[in-house]
Amino acid sequence: MPEAKPDPETSARAAFDETAPRPVPPVAAQDGTTIARLVGVMRRLLGAGGCPWDREQTLETLRKYLIEETCEVVDAIDSKDRGSLREELGDLLLQIVFQSELTRGEGVFGIDDVVAGIVDKLVARHPHVFGAESVSGADDVVKNWEKLKAEEKARRGLSGGILSGVPRSMSALTRAQRIGEKVARVGFDWPDARGSRVKVGEELDELDRAIASGDARDVEEELGDVLFALVNLARHVGVDAEAALRRTSDKFVARFAHVEARVKEVHGGWSAAGSGDCHLPLEELDRYWEEAKRKPKP
Repeated sequence: MPEAKPDPETSARAAFDETAPRPVPPVAAQDGTTIARLVGVMRRLLGAGGCPWDREQTLETLRKYLIEETCEVVDAIDSKDRGSLREELGDLLLQIVFQSELTRGEGVFGIDDVVAGIVDKLVARHPHVFGAESVSGADDVVKNWEKLKAEEKARRGLSGGILSGVPRSMSALTRAQRIGEKVARVGFDWPDARGSRVKVGEELDELDRAIASGDARDVEEELGDVLFALVNLARHVGVDAEAALRRTSDKFVARFAHVEARVKEVHGGWSAAGSGDCHLPLEELDRYWEEAKRKPKP
């Protein structure tokens, strides 16, 4: 008589009982097998008798956490703190497993389908590694990737043009830069940075005219055109616009912290210096700002 197969759900709960002692797997292995434990824990949390909060979540409620965790991974990369990066990557991986378990519960797909899909995609889009195709460098790899991506979409009957794959939920600066990169690959671009810089000047002139007109909607539109032109210029001179603005924002925060410290030191703080419409003279605040600019960079 054939032996009965164990129920996968029961096996997962038994195999991944977090109350049971277990040996710590050797770090040296690093073969990816430990993700199964995370899947088991997630199934326990979502199963009968699991966590009430987890069981209430949907793909829509998890959306904000996915975005937050992704941003925290970026912050950890920028901090160059590898311990923090390890932790934040774990939090991001949790979101992927969490959502995959929710869709598995819907009978649509699970984590193994997610992994199998990306493995197949990587193999298919790297024929220069897994096949007989040759490339001369990274630029050829990118071109082949886009070509193969378009062919895959055509086979699946998915319509869409060159820009259909740029997510609207990206930050506006990153999205603008990706749009510029995409259209440049089909020749819709200035030949060099000079044309892009001239365009910035033209858009600034149009913004000045809109401001003079007092039309708020016109001002918004022309300001958007200026920002888009600046992002294109950034691309032409080899600068990541998102990273550049992030660094400038960080610089402003650090310098303003010096201004705040000086206001507290000299005037006892903002509330002591003035309230309502009464503030310290801009000339004095600007003096503290110039002090901050002269401080040596860390």
